[in-house]
Amino acid sequence: MASQPTLPISSPQSTSSAPTGGPQSQPPIATPAFRSFINRLSSSLRQGFSQRRPWSELVDRTAFSRPDNLSDAASRIRKNFNYFRVNYISLLAFVLALSLLSHPFSLLVLLALLASWCFLYLFRPSDQPLVVFGRTFSDRETLLILVVSTIVVAVLTSVGSLLISASLVGLAIVCAHGAFRIPEDLFLDDQEPVNAGFLSFLGGAASSAAPAVAARV
Repeated sequence: MASQPTLPISSPQSTSSAPTGGPQSQPPIATPAFRSFINRLSSSLRQGFSQRRPWSELVDRTAFSRPDNLSDAASRIRKNFNYFRVNYISLLAFVLALSLLSHPFSLLVLLALLASWCFLYLFRPSDQPLVVFGRTFSDRETLLILVVSTIVVAVLTSVGSLLISASLVGLAIVCAHGAFRIPEDLFLDDQEPVNAGFLSFLGGAASSAAPAVAARV
């Protein structure tokens, strides 16, 4: 009786293996730099919120009085800002966010502009040139295009005027509160760093993005 022929069985490794010389997909942005920036930003935000003063102290009606003169008002603003620094910055961010949310088109334009800077320049690997419609753009050309686009968006759209007006409104609220809030009952530790909290992430963001920018200059 004849034996059945043996069917060849392909190995899973042989079928799933890909040629070593083929192209490999690379991330669109520099993942370590982007991840470091996000980590620094989140840690700075957490540290800033931990240093926030109670909002009850901010709105205590018994601690408000009219300043005697401009010098007294400036002194109050300086002392209150040192004490309510995180609260004031949170208030400014709230005013900006409220203004942007009330203008969805400006919010979308601003987000698109920020995404273009992040993905096309700041966190894009320096060894990967930008290719659009078959044309390769150098880093200097990409930077020039982004700068011109930012100026055009700020001048020809409502984004620039919206950010400026919202910032002025927030600063007016902060200065008015600081001028009329009596700071005598506030105790600020002199050893506390001035750039603590939300302001510290600016230096961290600059240091994390500096290598990516310096590699392209």
